[in-house]
Amino acid sequence: MTLLGEYRHSVDAKNRLFIPAKFREEFGESFYVTRKMGEECLAVYSEEEWKKLAEKLNTLPDSQVGMLKRFVFSKTAQVTPDTHGRILIPSALLQYASIDKNVVIAGVGDHLQIWNEAMWDTNESELDLDEIASLFRQLGL
Repeated sequence: MTLLGEYRHSVDAKNRLFIPAKFREEFGESFYVTRKMGEECLAVYSEEEWKKLAEKLNTLPDSQVGMLKRFVFSKTAQVTPDTHGRILIPSALLQYASIDKNVVIAGVGDHLQIWNEAMWDTNESELDLDEIASLFRQLGL
């Protein structure tokens, strides 16, 4: 599964967010929303990708990754779209990503990211294309 594309939607007054049909089809009946490490956005994983991530974390001892496990697992929500394709996002997750209304849902390969629209636009405008080109070259792409 390779998730692609950028979609703009808004969170309603009940903290529900419409997930585009192509992503719902890829994810199936339920999926996982959590805080994205290192970025002020949310990450959305399919059941399959979530299991891979959880298994990796659970094989490591708490003495090494206890803080990481708390960061990831304590605020993760398993969600199921309603008949209108909306998921309910817990308030704590919306607060973490500074999401109040308008969002960008971006496919980033193996998961989705949900961003505050203004923050997404700022990050996009500040992309360093020379650095990106250098990374492509380093990776042999």
